[in-house]
Amino acid sequence: MSHADIHLAVAESRTIYDVGAIDRAIEEAAGNRNEAQAALYDKMKQRGGARFLVRPSHPDMVDDLYDSCPNFGEVVDDIRKSLALSVAGSEPLSFTPILLLGEPGIGKTHFARELATRLGTGHEFVSMSSLTAGWVLSGASAQWNNAKPGKVAHTLVHGDFANPIVVLDEIDKAGGDHRYDPMGALYSLLEHDTAKAFKDEFVDIDIDASHILWVTTANDERSIPEPILNRMNVYEVPRPDYEASLSIAGALYRDIVSEHDWGFPLEADEAVLERLASLPPRDMKKRLLGAFGTAKLEGRHWLEARDFDQTRTGRSRKIGF
Repeated sequence: MSHADIHLAVAESRTIYDVGAIDRAIEEAAGNRNEAQAALYDKMKQRGGARFLVRPSHPDMVDDLYDSCPNFGEVVDDIRKSLALSVAGSEPLSFTPILLLGEPGIGKTHFARELATRLGTGHEFVSMSSLTAGWVLSGASAQWNNAKPGKVAHTLVHGDFANPIVVLDEIDKAGGDHRYDPMGALYSLLEHDTAKAFKDEFVDIDIDASHILWVTTANDERSIPEPILNRMNVYEVPRPDYEASLSIAGALYRDIVSEHDWGFPLEADEAVLERLASLPPRDMKKRLLGAFGTAKLEGRHWLEARDFDQTRTGRSRKIGF
């Protein structure tokens, strides 16, 4: 199924924050005005508190992930069940928060991005390995210098949907000390009832974050608190076998060729796919793009297996004088 076959319908409009609450917050902060917070309040009032809740029109809208991400079949199976229920009840798209667990390089981040693309509700990608403070998700008090809203409030306020996908990548690598736990906000955000009245410290009014679709990734679950693990469906994603790698390689090749007018055939030679399949999933795309460039530099509109041998892997050395 191509991306053009995906059909989404807007189910309804849902109020995720009360504009009247913004006016009350402005009055309360009158004596301690924060310019950035005031600008955000103006933006929120201008946009209003209503956002679209999207529902799927077909339960098979993620079926092509079986080919492009074959080692995630169990995850796709369960998402299809959620889609089927949403379609049957003409209800907004929802599913239990997901944790994709597995070794580096097996395609977890790629799958999360591809899923967000298929579902089409908009998404926010957060690299948890770069976080050292809890306020990155839940905002910092407007009393602090350079304070700003967290990723959750930013996504809901500036986005169009009440149920976007939020991808938390490498959740097991979140840094910080116990005072600024980057995962602290998840205790309430991953629970539907408490997420209905999520309060970002910077925004300082209740926001309904209960419709967010959560996808997280990790290499090792041992550093993730048990209460957070219990709030998610945990999938141990295996390394793709050779046949699965061939399927990934073929789907990736077709996707790239179909997105560009470079003159390459829609199907690659078997030797090319075998060479591509020998690479880790995380390296496939950059090596394939390099191979396309190599072929064009040689005046060809087809790939050869040797094109991958001429592609740099991303490392470079310094150039001095």
